[in-house]
Amino acid sequence: MINVAILGYGTVGAGVYKVLHMNREKIAERVGEELNVRYVLDLRDFPGDPCEDVLTHDYNDILNDPDVAIVVETMGGLRPAFEFTKKAICAGKSVCTSNKELVAEHGVLLRDLAKENNVNYLFEASCGGGIPIIHALDSSLTADEIDRVSGILNGTTNYILTAMTDKGQSFEEALREAQKNGFAELHPEADVEGWDACRKIAILSSIAYGRHITYKDVATEGITNIDAVDIAYAGVMGLKIKLLAMSRNTDDGTWAMVAPMLVDADNLLYNVNGVLNAVYLHGNAVGDVYFYGSGAGSLPTASAVAGDIVSCARHLRKTLRSDWTSEPMKMISSEDVKFRYFVRFSGTEEEAKTVFGEIEPIRVEQAEGEFGFMTGEFSRKEFDEKAELSGRVVKAIRRA
Repeated sequence: MINVAILGYGTVGAGVYKVLHMNREKIAERVGEELNVRYVLDLRDFPGDPCEDVLTHDYNDILNDPDVAIVVETMGGLRPAFEFTKKAICAGKSVCTSNKELVAEHGVLLRDLAKENNVNYLFEASCGGGIPIIHALDSSLTADEIDRVSGILNGTTNYILTAMTDKGQSFEEALREAQKNGFAELHPEADVEGWDACRKIAILSSIAYGRHITYKDVATEGITNIDAVDIAYAGVMGLKIKLLAMSRNTDDGTWAMVAPMLVDADNLLYNVNGVLNAVYLHGNAVGDVYFYGSGAGSLPTASAVAGDIVSCARHLRKTLRSDWTSEPMKMISSEDVKFRYFVRFSGTEEEAKTVFGEIEPIRVEQAEGEFGFMTGEFSRKEFDEKAELSGRVVKAIRRA
């Protein structure tokens, strides 16, 4: 029997507990012996809940128990999750987590520490919920040179943008609906400002390219500035607005960014709606690969965590190989990357042509005193110079 401890009995922690019990026999068959939840750590009490018999309020009960081989950290945040994780690894216990904030901030350090202690630090659920993307990068795609990673990595923002597109809701209405349905937090800044997707693309890109990319080097824009007029313009053009996280590994260096972008129907991300997530990779041998599935929710995320638990149980006292190193990636600014821009313009067509060249004006009923058009390719610096010169740009959104 292999003993497991779960830190935090919230949405994901409770889901992990449920999956380990629901699939107990199948997991035991695949591991070769039974997995047993010996402890659940939480500050709260849960009268009548199945976890009640194994509930503890003292982390030292777990840390000092030599029979606990695997610790599951689903607390979220940096503190005390970092201290608890570090202590568990140093005590010879493998750790599995869904905590993307912790992985983005201290993932390299914790992976190196796990290697020193012959245990594992695994975090499949930190990126894309139930989508098995990290395992694929760490194993199935290791013979490829990955040069592109992009996708929809945040279910909350995708739900909001889908509601704005399909139901004609305002940003505020869609956010309230997401909160009511449990798809958005009471304080949703990490999602709607793009910070959550920023951390995830930093993690995925680091693993894909083999060198460390800090989330602080990822240029990040959220969706709080997207309104019903933007959605209307996109609809007229046969496009949709999606919050995309992307990175490219080039001969000159690597760039990464998160921003709302216009995608067309030929892009597979066009049909990724609601809380679903999708990740696109390009390798020099495999070509284009897409991963698609539930990006959030108790059981999908718990499924990914439970998969990591099984991996740890199969490799007790043996560290699984990873190509993610602490060596920093050579980064270049995404501001130098050229995109086409959709521009909302409050001046005349002649004024727009004078600055941006030939254009095809687009008009929607929802926008008075303005029109839209698509530009050629510009770096952000080049575009900003033209926007400043015209003095008439209301808003601009990149075309993916």
